[in-house]
Amino acid sequence: MNRHISVRSTAFAVATAISTAFAVPAFAQDVPAGYPADYADLIAKAKKEGTVSIYTSTDAAQSQKLQDGFTKKYGIKIAYNDLGTNGAYNQVISEAAAGQTTADLVWSSAMDLQMTLVQDGYASEYASPEAANLPAWANYKNTLFATTVEPIGVIYNTKALPEDKLPKTYADMITFLKENKSTLQGKVATFDPEKSGSGFLHHSNDARNRKDFWDLAKAMGDDGAKIYSSSGGMKETVVSGENVIAINIIGSYALAWVKESPNLGVHFATDYTPAFSRLALITKDAPHANAAKLFVDFMLSAEGQSLLAEGGLPSVREDVTAGLNVKTLNERVGGGLKPIAVDEGVLEYMDQMKRVQFLNDWKAALGR
Repeated sequence: MNRHISVRSTAFAVATAISTAFAVPAFAQDVPAGYPADYADLIAKAKKEGTVSIYTSTDAAQSQKLQDGFTKKYGIKIAYNDLGTNGAYNQVISEAAAGQTTADLVWSSAMDLQMTLVQDGYASEYASPEAANLPAWANYKNTLFATTVEPIGVIYNTKALPEDKLPKTYADMITFLKENKSTLQGKVATFDPEKSGSGFLHHSNDARNRKDFWDLAKAMGDDGAKIYSSSGGMKETVVSGENVIAINIIGSYALAWVKESPNLGVHFATDYTPAFSRLALITKDAPHANAAKLFVDFMLSAEGQSLLAEGGLPSVREDVTAGLNVKTLNERVGGGLKPIAVDEGVLEYMDQMKRVQFLNDWKAALGR
């Protein structure tokens, strides 16, 4: 009798041990290679939280593959809120002031506004295991991460402007606008920096890095340039022929548009093609902090970056083969890719006096 009890006890112990052996690493199976051994704990806590709330300026269609990939892998729901650049920024500040933080993650193309949130204490520091795979310029003190690299370029109407007539360099563009004033009069488009966060970032970045930016602005003004609040608005006018060329538009959008519009072309200066990034930060009092960390790691991983690239947003990593990555994008634009660094430099024109002066100089250059 004792022998039978002993056998049954031993069998039970073995079965329990086997069951435990398989149960313990349930989340460990999800841990990517090279991650810390305790990362399984983060995954478990994130799954327990069950959701992650994202405030963003990125269209859901562009990030849908990323969202689906994350939810499929971890079973965590995503509350995706497209509030625009200014909307996301203002909402984070107002919620923090009320002590009712809802956003776990802020993901925005307004690099200056994102950096302002960091500097003003609205972000949490997180040492992502994927940080080592990013370029040095793409990580600001483990609080702000570049997730894409998107060129700023030109779109043009191919029926009105042959490709071989396009200027090759930034300086050539200034000459081109001056020498073709009669042809281009009232047919040049660009961003309105006063009404568009992207437009302000693009133009002010050029002002920081190009001594001849104001020559370009004046040349556009002399051609009667029209200003718009979105790249999409400019696209429609160029496709219709209302405008011949649009300058300083979001090139990642344009690369997709030209596949659908036969009379639309995209062009980049071979010596200088600035590129902005959509920056991600985890809020200071994120209600689902673990899920937010998990999402940041996923979007920076090769898997997440591939899904973003498939959605048309070029990868900030070099090892991603889907779509364009930072290396192949540089080749595509002619070798002059100049990513805007994720650092305090983007705040130069956030100073109120400098911002006002910039906008006044802009209006004067355009003759407004």
